[in-house]
Amino acid sequence: MNGNWKIAIVGAASLRGKELNEALGESVFAEASFTLLDDEEALGQLEAVADEVTFIQRIEAAAFIGMDFVFFASDAAVTRKHWKTAQKAGASVIDLSGALESEPGVLILAPWVREEREGATLNLDTPAVVSAHPAAVALSLLLKSLNALSPLRSASATVLEPASEEGRAAMDELHQQTVSLLSFQTLPRAIYDAQVAFNLLPVFGEESKVNLDAIETRILDHCRVLLGPELPPLAVQLIQAPVFHGYTFSIYIEFATPIALERVDAALEDEHFDVVLGDLDLPSNLTASGQADIVVRVRSARASVQEPGKVSGIWIWAALDNLKFSALNAIACAQELRRLRPQGKVQ
Repeated sequence: MNGNWKIAIVGAASLRGKELNEALGESVFAEASFTLLDDEEALGQLEAVADEVTFIQRIEAAAFIGMDFVFFASDAAVTRKHWKTAQKAGASVIDLSGALESEPGVLILAPWVREEREGATLNLDTPAVVSAHPAAVALSLLLKSLNALSPLRSASATVLEPASEEGRAAMDELHQQTVSLLSFQTLPRAIYDAQVAFNLLPVFGEESKVNLDAIETRILDHCRVLLGPELPPLAVQLIQAPVFHGYTFSIYIEFATPIALERVDAALEDEHFDVVLGDLDLPSNLTASGQADIVVRVRSARASVQEPGKVSGIWIWAALDNLKFSALNAIACAQELRRLRPQGKVQ
């Protein structure tokens, strides 16, 4: 029974919040009691969670009283402003914004990959957990699975970032830039301070509200936490793609010894992967949309063929639904925290 759990979502009107609403309604927490919270602009909006329709309320201290779990799907500033109030009220805090990574005792968590940070243990004294970056979770799952098959010599990835990862304002600017370019009008640049429509960029303008270098560093840091010292360092380059939704990845893996390609496909037949073997339904932003899995296609790096049927290097083209994947990892974090709490009782 999970009906006694009380859950609040801060930032319920955001893209992450809406996806989290839907994912919770299909999870083990579907029968919980939900409270939706957001800023003034979203007050009174109706949202469906599981089989119930509720309205969005104001974020205030009284709203956190009696909560078992509080998910922060808001922007970083809102998370920093309110998380300690939720924590002091006795709730387990799950941060999807990444705002709390530098807070003492806070853990970066991806239960599908690694349950705890080096030298730290998830327990009742943990003030909050940060749901690991979805790109870091995907890359870590891939590398761990392949390293278990055969030790890796090196790994590198080009990660293509969608606008939705930076919220509704970023998506709106990409849309407005697209329309403006087609009608020969001046481009809006409030978010990116650069042309992102019909373009690929490794860096934005000086006035940009989005810092790709900081996001790239965050992905790498999360991978280091999740993978530990047993795997070779991962090299990552983050590129802004002119797409609204879904991460895509171009990944090169080199094994220490040659391996049969079919063994790689078999190693990825895991609950978190959808392996494409032919040339139909290839991994893309579209095919990954709405899916819980990472869609992957593996091919040999032609120059790495060292003996018949075996390769030392492979290319992986992968895609995932960034918002859904992030929501599912956050729910997995809550399931880990649930083990530490008596059902329906605030600590």
